[in-house]
Amino acid sequence: MPTTSRLHDVDAAAPASAGGGHVPAPLATLPEADVSLASLIAPEQAVRLRAIPYAAEGRRLLVAMLDASDVAAADEVASCAGRPVRAVAVNRDVFTELMRGQYGITAAQMAARLSGADGGDDELVSNLEAIEADDLHRMAEQPSLINLVNLIILEAIRARASDVHVEPFEKKLAVKYRVDGVLVEQEPPPKQLQPAITSRVKIMSGMNIAERYAPQDGHISLRFEGRKIDIRVSTVPTLYGESVVMRILDKDAVTLDLATLGMRQADRDSMQKLIDLPHGMVLVTGPTGSGKTTTLYAALTKLYDPTLKIITIEDPVEYELSGVNQIPVNPKRGLTFADGLRSILRQDPDVIMVGEIRDYETAEIAVRAALTGHLLFSTLHTNNAVSAVGRLLDMGIEPFLLSSVLEGILAQRLGRRICRHCRVVDPIPEAVRHRLSAAELARFEGGMAWKGAGCEKCSGNGMRGRVGFYEIVLTNGSMRQAMTRRATSMELLRLVGPEFQSMRRDGIAKAVEGLTTIEQVLMATQDADAELAASV
Repeated sequence: MPTTSRLHDVDAAAPASAGGGHVPAPLATLPEADVSLASLIAPEQAVRLRAIPYAAEGRRLLVAMLDASDVAAADEVASCAGRPVRAVAVNRDVFTELMRGQYGITAAQMAARLSGADGGDDELVSNLEAIEADDLHRMAEQPSLINLVNLIILEAIRARASDVHVEPFEKKLAVKYRVDGVLVEQEPPPKQLQPAITSRVKIMSGMNIAERYAPQDGHISLRFEGRKIDIRVSTVPTLYGESVVMRILDKDAVTLDLATLGMRQADRDSMQKLIDLPHGMVLVTGPTGSGKTTTLYAALTKLYDPTLKIITIEDPVEYELSGVNQIPVNPKRGLTFADGLRSILRQDPDVIMVGEIRDYETAEIAVRAALTGHLLFSTLHTNNAVSAVGRLLDMGIEPFLLSSVLEGILAQRLGRRICRHCRVVDPIPEAVRHRLSAAELARFEGGMAWKGAGCEKCSGNGMRGRVGFYEIVLTNGSMRQAMTRRATSMELLRLVGPEFQSMRRDGIAKAVEGLTTIEQVLMATQDADAELAASV
């Protein structure tokens, strides 16, 4: 009978590293996994040993390991399996993927197993007041806890989530993914894992884990399926611990194309006219989360030319644009929008993008920049396009200056897109019919509208992705004259050209086409309609 030590062999095929170890193998280079081999050791044991049996090589068992030099772990697997093993070094992403494939373990299932692993409840206590910084470090560096947090993030990316929320309550720790603008609650991990999970995220994002009573911001960079993912992390103290929100910025998952974003041809033509201007101010308006920055990025991508100097100042820079100089706002170091914009003007730019106009100082410098031969793009928080004029005048901008530089305003909202794999027609509910005008209702043939029935592609909810609802106002001579006398939003709206189409009308057209539902249009555009009605 061979001794246990002779059952263990480090993968000789893996290239040696500078330190004499082995370079982790990517998933693509591994043999196809055999799920039946996973039963040789329990999933809890795989998590503890950081070792997963995944393939056979004759009588020898191939075992994926985070640390292929861990002889004790490999020997324990060999002893349980009753056959020799060959350890293959893999990185954390591959290990997590194999754990999911071999054991079908989700983040929630791993969390449940973790509550009894690596020391159990005694180590993963939930009394935050009693935990010292050293204990938090020790808990957050447990291999199984690291795998759990990685799995939470990877599952969110797979689900196309824009944000991950980790919310502490008295008796549970909630994990929610924001998918297509809607928060979807996941199966919660055990409450006693709260300090460990929070500390692990703070370590990954470069925060101070000993500081639990002040808000903090951090950043995580990782690679997923060959592409770079940036994650902005924010923590705030709450009654039952720190709330954590991770904003997932996946450039490859974002389409920087106006047509794909849902903009109709007439609006794209109007936007092209604004992009082709040599100077002036172009504004994109809407509430937080309405896709304003994505639209501006799409415009800059379309505008890009090596002969142009394009500079942006943003808070923060969400996606890196090739050939564009991007400046992140940093108030702690004295770099505000206004200060950054002043510096940009000394950089000889042709095109400037200001992430947001928040105050008079920024607005005044932006107007001056547009007056002096620059094409300037920016955003404002207003409910519709024409309301942007009143907002800037209220900030203190002189009417004659604004009328001279403002060339166009785009307002937008986002609605959920019907899943194209399970789209069906259905009678419009009576409660919805009452909210439509006769002209709008007449556009739906036979009183029928599209909806999603629910399928595997959309996780059964009938919706997948989002589509934009837009309205564009191109400033004309009559509007400029009206601006100088501080005309109301409704007066300005009467002066827009015949090509103007409101966000609601744009949304209804997309509901007729089957891109979205009537309910999504009404929900997304009701504030814009209400503001115009109030200004009559």
